[in-house]
Amino acid sequence: MKKIRIAQVGTNSMTHGAQTLDSILKHDDLYEFVGIAEPVGEWKSNLDTPRYRAVGQYTVEELLQMDDLDAVAIETNEELSTQYAQPFADRGVAVHLEKPGSPDHAAFVRLAETLRRQGLPLHLGYMYRYNPLVERAFRMIEDGELGEIISVEAQMNCLHTAANRQWMKRFPGGMMFFLGCHLVDLIYRIQGLPEEVIPMSMPSGVGGTDSDDFGFAVLKYKKGVSFIKTTAVEVNGYARRQLVINGTKGTIEIKPLEAFAGGDLLTASGAYTSAEKAVSWADHAERWTTEPFNRYDAMMEDFASLVRGEHENRWNYDCEIEVHRLLMRCCGAES
Repeated sequence: MKKIRIAQVGTNSMTHGAQTLDSILKHDDLYEFVGIAEPVGEWKSNLDTPRYRAVGQYTVEELLQMDDLDAVAIETNEELSTQYAQPFADRGVAVHLEKPGSPDHAAFVRLAETLRRQGLPLHLGYMYRYNPLVERAFRMIEDGELGEIISVEAQMNCLHTAANRQWMKRFPGGMMFFLGCHLVDLIYRIQGLPEEVIPMSMPSGVGGTDSDDFGFAVLKYKKGVSFIKTTAVEVNGYARRQLVINGTKGTIEIKPLEAFAGGDLLTASGAYTSAEKAVSWADHAERWTTEPFNRYDAMMEDFASLVRGEHENRWNYDCEIEVHRLLMRCCGAES
C-alpha cells in the first residue's frame, strides 16, 4: 500500500513535537516524511538541532503548495495550532493536531467541519487515549462491568520552572488548558457532558508567577460530582497522576497513569475492586501493570489507519467539538 506523504508544522518544545516526529520517522513503512516547517519565532532555533537538521526544512507556504501531500502534523504552540491547520484542511489534507486545538472555539469548529465535509480525519494528540489501562477501563465501562458511573477523579500534576509556568499565561485557564485538556477528554469519554461546570483555577504565586498554574474544575453529574486537578507546582506530581472511576459495581484506580520504563517507553499501574469482592476496610483489588509502551507509536499508527480509511474514528468530529467546548468551560471561558 502507498505510503502516506506527511509533513510537520511546528517544533514546540513545551509539547511533544519532537516525539511525534520521531514516531513518524520510525514508522517508515506507513509514512513518507516530506519535511518540517517552523513558523513560530520562539522555536526557530530548534531547526538547528540534530533531530531537525536531519530532515527537509520548508516554509508553511511551500508545504501548502505541494499537491501530493496526504497529511500534516501540527505541533505549533497551542494558541496557533488551529490557525496553521485550517489552510491544510482547506486544501484537502488530513490533520493530526496537537491537543487541544486553539482556545478560539469557533475556529476549532470551523476546522472540524471543513474536514468533516471532505471526509478527512481530524486526529487530536490526546496521549491517554492510547494508554493500555485507560483503554481497558473504557472497555469495562462499555461492557457494564462497573455498573452506573457515579464519579471520576482525574489528576495530572507536575513540577515546572517558574518560566514554564509563566509561559502558560497565554492560555485561558493556564494549566487547565495546557494539560487539564487530557483529563477533560477522559471524563467526557466516561460520563459525557455534565449538568454544571465550576472552574476554580488560580495562580499559586510560587516563584512570583501570576499564571493559573493550579488548575481545578468541578463537574456536576446527575449521580455525583467529578473533578479535575492539574498543577505545575507539585513535588513528585508525575507519580500522582491518576484516574479513579467509581461505579455501582466496582472502582478502578490507575496510578500512576504513566511511569518511565526506560528510553521512550512507559508503563502504567492500576487496580480494580468489584462490589462482589470488596470487604469493608480491606483491600481485595485485582492489580494490573502494563508492559512497556510508546504512547506516540500507538497514536501515529492510529492516524495512519484513519488516513487510509481502515476504520472509523472513535473520537468523531462531534466528540472533538464537545470535548473542546467542555474544556473551555473548565477554563472559565464559556463558549
